[in-house]
Amino acid sequence: MNANALADQYFAMWNAADADRRAELIAANWTADATFQDPSFETTGPDELNKLVGAAQQMFPGLSFVRIGGIDEHHGYLRWTWHLQADGQEPVAGGTD
Repeated sequence: MNANALADQYFAMWNAADADRRAELIAANWTADATFQDPSFETTGPDELNKLVGAAQQMFPGLSFVRIGGIDEHHGYLRWTWHLQADGQEPVAGGTD
């Protein structure tokens, strides 16, 4: 899978409102022992990740994560910039992962 396809799947997982659909995306793109870490959260495994995404969606109802710009790729790592926003609205948050 190329970097763009992987990023697209990552954002699709974060934006999937249905827990079963998120579980499918996680199963297709994450290993069973994968971890997710950021300054506020840390999870291990697909069930914890699915719950984390669902909780984030409850914290930010009506908003979606959108990748902004290209992807930097080197030494097996990817980096991209994102916004959190409602369709057609200015972003309320953003960052780089």
